[in-house]
Amino acid sequence: MSARRAAFAAALLAGAAASQSPYESDAPLELRGRIDELVFARLEQLGVPPAKPCSDAVFLRRVFLDTIGTLPTAAEARAFLQDQDPGKRNELIEALLARPEYADYQAMRWGDVLRIKAEFPVNLWPNAAQAYARFVRGAIARNVTFDRFGRSLLLATGSNFRDPEVNFWRSAADRKPAGLGRAAALFFLGARSERWPGPRQQGFGAFFARVAFKPTQEWKEEIVYVDLGAKAPAAAMLPDGTSVPLPAGGDGRAVLADWLFAGNEPAAAPVVCNRLWYWLFGRGIVHEPDDFRADNPPSHPELLRFLAGELVASHWDLQHVQRLILRSQTYQLSPIPAAVHPAGPANFASYPLQRLEAEVLVDALCQLGGTSESYQSAIPEPFTFVPEGTRAIALGDGSIGSSVLELLGKSARDTGLAAERNNQITAAQRLHLLNSSHVQQKLAGGRLLQALPRRGGGDAQRAVDELYLTILSRWPTADERATVQRALAQRKVPREVAEDLAWALVNSTEFLYRH
Repeated sequence: MSARRAAFAAALLAGAAASQSPYESDAPLELRGRIDELVFARLEQLGVPPAKPCSDAVFLRRVFLDTIGTLPTAAEARAFLQDQDPGKRNELIEALLARPEYADYQAMRWGDVLRIKAEFPVNLWPNAAQAYARFVRGAIARNVTFDRFGRSLLLATGSNFRDPEVNFWRSAADRKPAGLGRAAALFFLGARSERWPGPRQQGFGAFFARVAFKPTQEWKEEIVYVDLGAKAPAAAMLPDGTSVPLPAGGDGRAVLADWLFAGNEPAAAPVVCNRLWYWLFGRGIVHEPDDFRADNPPSHPELLRFLAGELVASHWDLQHVQRLILRSQTYQLSPIPAAVHPAGPANFASYPLQRLEAEVLVDALCQLGGTSESYQSAIPEPFTFVPEGTRAIALGDGSIGSSVLELLGKSARDTGLAAERNNQITAAQRLHLLNSSHVQQKLAGGRLLQALPRRGGGDAQRAVDELYLTILSRWPTADERATVQRALAQRKVPREVAEDLAWALVNSTEFLYRH
């Protein structure tokens, strides 16, 4: 990082601070449904004022990143910002839910939870991991209802290669009944059952007493089946300690499936709704999303019940719940708190800053430069390369990655816990973004700067607009324009100024974080 670039970046920051905030709107706050009624009532009770509504530019960038893990292009940003239709935000939500990147990105998120990973310590093996990843992405692309999806995992039998959903059970660290129970509790109940009393762990494991595994003649193929000849207990135990009878000649998992997905208040509904909320806000109504327990209550119990009720009423349509959240005023608040209050973050008084996930950040850099990430291990091992042209969010197997993705905190997918993904900025990450040839080559050598003008004046200002729309999805403020204009007047080399500007914007908090 040169002193010239550092000084330019500091001047840009000062100019942004002096301008009217590009992150807020002057539109009045409005209650758009039950979500807002419940969140705003809680804020009023606590004496915490909500933030202002976010600007169109902030909403555009936020909803792109939150739904499809992808930056809007300059053309998409320009079209949205110039559109005067009052319904354009809802129209954009619908368009994004229908894009193929939606399935890629949501499958990446579910892949973390489901531990889709070929290599150690999960050891699904490449063929099975790829089949499992395709199964999950396909279900999302078809908007398969979550009860059908969940039952297909819970009741799965067959070959790990031909019946990919059985890899849910093969990914369990412990294949004894109690170990299978821990895998089921974590995914379906958001609970860490290893903390339960021993008898309760054993009782919950009884649902899986007849789940068995056997190899075949094919290398690494394994069959998951129900061993009806195995001795099974007469009853199993639900997490609350309730004893449930099991069928004498059947699969105990079917009994658990009915409890999880049937009835007026099925147990799985609040867990999956909380996970969707966590993915959109970076904080769950129950936080962490995999730590449901009596002494970790939800911040908004009635809100969680409402979302769970909506999920069940919609026949377990996850997009329906996502749509409700995305359209809410709560989701569309500015990231700038109206007041500093210790209860604000946990009660969603403003949209929380969240650093972009490793895959999303790498894809964003590639998009800016018109490149794709490439990596191949020096030591030949299965799938230690990124297939050419593949976006990082579409890498279904957690074993596939690169040194840059690991540096930026990609989930190892070893435990299925949300905490495995590290989205906190580190000194090593900062140095990489500031100084690495990896980032410099994507910016200077990519299509972002290829079309820049060779002279000043209006052409240079249009180039500045293009850089801001491409990198930050907004127009530059008046003070930012003035800062760039001063640099152009001093140096007389538009391309050099543009390269410094692109570098400064990419290293800004505004680019590196959801906001």
